[in-house]
This record gives sequence, structure tokens and C-alpha cells, in this order.
Amino acid sequence: MASKKEYLDFVLEQLSGLDEITYRPMMGEYIIYYKGRIVGGIYDDRLLVKPVASALRLMPEASRELPYDGAKEMLLVENIDDKAFLCGLFDAMLDELPAPKKKK
Repeated sequence: MASKKEYLDFVLEQLSGLDEITYRPMMGEYIIYYKGRIVGGIYDDRLLVKPVASALRLMPEASRELPYDGAKEMLLVENIDDKAFLCGLFDAMLDELPAPKKKK
């Protein structure tokens, strides 16, 4: 099931306090980038983020879910209505995310 653009727009509005939030549509879903690094994505109208240490610390009870069959588990962000929490989560995760690969 593809994610709705309205859900993406809501999440992007919640993250509007951060600079350099971008996204890329991918097979009906959306990959979310912060300062060029992949933080997570929207899959089946759920915001999922990579399970890095800071995300686990900030969301110790978060359920681990698969974005799609065959993918690695990610953390479900349930508190998307709290703009400050969401921006703080992305900021905390940034240094733990891999840098973008350089194009040849």
C-alpha cells in the first residue's frame, strides 16, 4: 500500500523547524533525508527511522517494524504530533547516520 502525499506533507510540516529536510519518492513511499543523510522514511503512512543509539534512547518503547518485505527493521515514530520532539529526534540522530556516498 502506497503512502499518501498528505501524510508526507504533515510530517514535513512537523519538521519545518529544521534546515535541509528533503525527501525522495521511492515506489509509492518516501525516503526522508536530513542534511543529505537518510534518517528514515514514510512507509504505509508510518514514519519509520533508523534504529541508531540516540533514537533508541529517545524512544525506548518504540516498536521495531519492517518498512517492506526483506528490509531491515526500523523504529516506528508514534509521537509525530509533537513538533519539538520530532525535530529533537532528527537532530540527535544526525551524527550517527552514515554520510552520503560520493557519486563517481
